[in-house]
Amino acid sequence: MDALRERDPAHIGAYTLLARLGAGGMGQVYLARSPGGRLVAVKVIRDEITDHPEALARFRREVETVRAVRSAYTANLIDASLDAAPYWLATEYVAGPTLSGAVGAHGPLPADSARRLFAALAEALASVHVYGVTHRDLKPQNVLLSPQGPQLIDFGIARGAADTALTQTGLTPGTPGYSAPEVIVGNQVGPAADVFALGATLAYAVTGRPPFGSGPTHAVSYRVVHEDIDVAGVEPGLAALIQECVAKEPGARPGPAAVIARCAVSSALAEDPLYGRLAADSVVAPSDLRAAVAAGLVPLGHGAPAAPAHRPTVGPGYVPTYVPTTVPEPPRRSRRTSALVAVSVAAVLVAGSVVAWRMQGGQDDGGAEAQGGGTASASASGSATAFKPPSYILGNKASRDFWKLSNDPAEAAEGRGDCAAVGAKSAPMELQYSATDADSPDGGNVRQRAKITFRFKYAELQKQKPAPYYVSVGVKSPRDFDPETGTPYEGDVNRTIGATSRPADIFTHWKEGGAVELVYPDDFQEHLPNGKAYDAVPVADDPGDWTVVFYHLTGSRPTDQESIGCDGFHVGSS
Repeated sequence: MDALRERDPAHIGAYTLLARLGAGGMGQVYLARSPGGRLVAVKVIRDEITDHPEALARFRREVETVRAVRSAYTANLIDASLDAAPYWLATEYVAGPTLSGAVGAHGPLPADSARRLFAALAEALASVHVYGVTHRDLKPQNVLLSPQGPQLIDFGIARGAADTALTQTGLTPGTPGYSAPEVIVGNQVGPAADVFALGATLAYAVTGRPPFGSGPTHAVSYRVVHEDIDVAGVEPGLAALIQECVAKEPGARPGPAAVIARCAVSSALAEDPLYGRLAADSVVAPSDLRAAVAAGLVPLGHGAPAAPAHRPTVGPGYVPTYVPTTVPEPPRRSRRTSALVAVSVAAVLVAGSVVAWRMQGGQDDGGAEAQGGGTASASASGSATAFKPPSYILGNKASRDFWKLSNDPAEAAEGRGDCAAVGAKSAPMELQYSATDADSPDGGNVRQRAKITFRFKYAELQKQKPAPYYVSVGVKSPRDFDPETGTPYEGDVNRTIGATSRPADIFTHWKEGGAVELVYPDDFQEHLPNGKAYDAVPVADDPGDWTVVFYHLTGSRPTDQESIGCDGFHVGSS
């Protein structure tokens, strides 16, 4: 949850904005209060894509999907405005971390808790399928752990059986590692594809690992089609059920009812003590404007109370129901260094839209080399850079961001670990990044060079290139080095910003949906306040856990920056 910015409106329709919850693929997500005092989640479609026919069609379909589906496992639609810009929808506000965030912060679920979650999510899918709707993007980031039970979020690409697909040529719906083989190969989406995603999601929940490994999109998709899911170390009965759900042939997968029966749970998930602790891992949301101002979420003098400019359009017969008023903010972020990891919005808004992935590489158009395999999201309205960026950045405070290799031997072998990001700001939308060995596609420890990539999703929705959003990357060795002599200060933990890259526009390859790619140490230098610059510390000079921090430039001075993400890699002893 972040503070409103000066460019944010004070009201959307009849709703008073209290905070930013994050951003989806098509718009900004806000926490808001209704005139009657109810907290809601409001998504406003971005100004720059309001004239994009396909984007508007998806947004309208999202509204109709949420309007049609009434389930205990989804957030109900409260209000929407589709007649003229700004287009927006409001849903019930539900608090709780995402499954991805919970597992990242607390580790994999034990078998008993996982079975209860398995059964609850299968029941959630059944409640959606009964309306003739398939979710099409079930994954850990789209499962919200509310105190009452899991909630399915992000219906931006869901569609009914009779709907015409809006997916473009060369794109497939869903997310690599969770999209079924028939979706990847033939874009054939049905209830069985949701069951596949359910199995993959549970595999992540009980292992904490990507269900089909990590790496480039095409490599993950190949494994989905041709290889087995990763359930190493999972209790045999649970592993067998997961494997059945991800069978290569849709007809071989069990239906949601069969999954529920196989789980054979004797109590509700909400009664599980571990689940209760995970669902409670959130902060209290402000109940009204005064509380939001006191919490620093609404700047003083930001707008003024206004008379409602819009009346609810959902229709008669709607009876509001109370939901808890908290929003998740995990204390730690788990990062998989061998995969592009999305920074996900843990709000119950049916946010996001076109979750689609390109299967071809990008072309360089003047920035760093583009890596194909993913789409990028255009900059949120008003988040453009209106200044000339500096040629390098300097640390503006002691860096307390540190990445640590996982203690799990299997995870460590893949180069995965956790990053304790202290004070990192939320990115304006879904930021994806990775830090891997530049000379090995299989991940693991870095030997000589590290490949670092970053991008926003969904940029190809734009009709023209978004305004620049400059990012610089800082890479710091485990120990602090004297840049002039190249020798480490023995016993000194590195709290510097490290060697940094030249600021790059994250939208360099917006048409191709490619990432900005950098190589450490080639593209990095250590800069000092006196203007001197030194070569980056060679990887082999300091075995151990290296930290990679992504900085957004906020002004034209070298110190005008804020961290928006953290990753890392491990260098083994030679």
